[in-house]
Amino acid sequence: MKRHAIMTGAVAAFAAIATAAALPTLAFAQNGKSAEQLAQHGAAQRIATVGAANAKNVILFIGDGMGDSEITVARDYLKGANGSFDGLDKIGQPNLSGAKENGTGQYTTFSLGGSSKDAGKPVVTPVTDSAASGSAWATGTKTYNNAVSVDSSQNPQLNLIELAKAKGLATGNVTTAEIQDATPAVIESHSTQRSCYGPQGKTDGSSDNSAKNCDVAQLKQNGGIGSISEQLLDTRADVTIGGGSKYFNQTAQAGEYQGKTLWEQAKERGYQTVENDVDAFASLSYKENQPVLALLGDGNLPTQFNNTPALTQKLTEQRGAIQCSTNPGWLGNKTAAGNSASLADMTDKAIDLLQANPKSSSKGFFLQVEGASIDKQDHAANACGQIGETDDLDKAISAALKKVDLSDTLIIVTADHAHTSQIVGEPPAYALSTILKSPVDGAQIVVSYGTATAADPDAEDASKGYNDGGMEHTGTQLRIAASGPGASRVIGLTDQTDNFYTIAKALGLAADTDAQNALSSGAKVSVKDGVAQVTGFDGDAVLGYQLQDTETGTVLAASNDDTAVSGVRVATGATTTIDLNGVKGFDPSASTYTLTVTGKQSGTKVSTEFGLTGNGASNVVVAPKTAAKAGQNGASGNGGVAGALFGALGKTGTRILGTVMVALALAVAGGLLAAWRRGLFARK
Repeated sequence: MKRHAIMTGAVAAFAAIATAAALPTLAFAQNGKSAEQLAQHGAAQRIATVGAANAKNVILFIGDGMGDSEITVARDYLKGANGSFDGLDKIGQPNLSGAKENGTGQYTTFSLGGSSKDAGKPVVTPVTDSAASGSAWATGTKTYNNAVSVDSSQNPQLNLIELAKAKGLATGNVTTAEIQDATPAVIESHSTQRSCYGPQGKTDGSSDNSAKNCDVAQLKQNGGIGSISEQLLDTRADVTIGGGSKYFNQTAQAGEYQGKTLWEQAKERGYQTVENDVDAFASLSYKENQPVLALLGDGNLPTQFNNTPALTQKLTEQRGAIQCSTNPGWLGNKTAAGNSASLADMTDKAIDLLQANPKSSSKGFFLQVEGASIDKQDHAANACGQIGETDDLDKAISAALKKVDLSDTLIIVTADHAHTSQIVGEPPAYALSTILKSPVDGAQIVVSYGTATAADPDAEDASKGYNDGGMEHTGTQLRIAASGPGASRVIGLTDQTDNFYTIAKALGLAADTDAQNALSSGAKVSVKDGVAQVTGFDGDAVLGYQLQDTETGTVLAASNDDTAVSGVRVATGATTTIDLNGVKGFDPSASTYTLTVTGKQSGTKVSTEFGLTGNGASNVVVAPKTAAKAGQNGASGNGGVAGALFGALGKTGTRILGTVMVALALAVAGGLLAAWRRGLFARK
């Protein structure tokens, strides 16, 4: 009996522990993390351990506000209920794309706060705005609504264009919105407020709304990294195309370009500039070290179709079924010279410019393309407006497919959030609606708009929305589709932050924090004629500095380090300059000085001594400190075998939990069996 009991105990222990090994995996799959946990870089990933094939190029297409319903509304009207889009429906479909690797899935879009008021105290927010959602795929970090590539504590997070430039890739950014709008802004800038368009706020330069639209600490005149437009010039993507030209009429309020407009600054910095001129845009060609900045409208670019406002039930029924008409102001219409600037034209031009760039030949390119006004017309309950913009995006995808090879290029098509339009059976009494008649199959399509908000951050006027009571986003998961190397990562249910890792893994970019910090390991600082030349801080978005008299130890100057967006904006992949001339007491001919520059993201410090001993006489790189990790050196609080096991688990992830627990089960069972054998032999 005793032997039987021991044997039974061993089997039971093995079964119980093996079962327990499976339970945590199930629990993790079913239960979400806390807001504080999700606020960490990469913490919201659903497929963190899934690898990806390498791609030379990646093109990310974003339909702003393009949920499943918006796609279906546009398809039913333009192609018929049984029809298909040439671009939108081709990506992700093995029988259509021709790519060896394809994938289609859904991803979650929640944010971590309703506004900047939630900064520092993350709270799971089911409905995201375009800024938080864009920041998620641009940086891999969840944040609050209104944030542009800063985390929930307002610390800048490296974005895809910065990381691509750090690796030497060519980069591009195309949108039908103002280039300062949330979706294009997240891959070229960092801002605690999405409305911080320029050094004078969100204005055409005739007034100063900076205190209203920006956190004042971010403004350059207050020692900050600058507005979205100014940072765009610092990031220096190879191709930038969109709207928002009027914001470049603002004048710099500090620095070497103080008093000059941003257009003047761009030209002095070597940009090829185009302002509201479709024919000049069409004539653009690649020129070495002359990135393209083509802004083709004062604000958001005109839509393809004219406005068809949704009406109340009675008025909708009186109006009856309608069809959409082309807007004469749409830039896709031909000019007298035969040129046009639809989103397809802009995508075509961007790819031509990138492919002509030698960086693209040797390293590859990353390009983001946004169809922005699907969202903006959905806010306005304008069915024809959103349909035309969905069509414009579809044609842009088709244009890209004609230019690239899916054997080395990954194309991803998705959205940033879902929206409010729904196809219903008849005009509802509770909502505004429009009846459309498809020119393809004659079907009558009733499009209903059932949400409203008094204030919407994505609208033209954030205080009112497009219309009083403009339509609002929804929090549902979104379609994501991909074709090309790495496309299978989008299959199933993922999160927006997984999209960042899909792109980063495909292009071999530094995705995790350690890898990003390492990008600044080769940082260098030298001083010539009183101007510091700072290079190699590719793992940082913001720098701090201190100038000290080496002989007396007196600090003569230092950067403003009051906030995470105070300091000097890194000129990504290029030279960042810090002008020390004019600092009180600074005289390199009379003394020696030590300049210490610190990367605020990586923690890397570089000091250089200069002056009487010669400019840049010494450079000392101080490696960033690495915090102890749980499970190492007893940091986890678990000693002995348990501490080692759970320390390994902390480093490797839950995917090995089953293996660890099974091994533990075998060890326990083995001990019990040994005890049984000892009892048996003792009796013999």
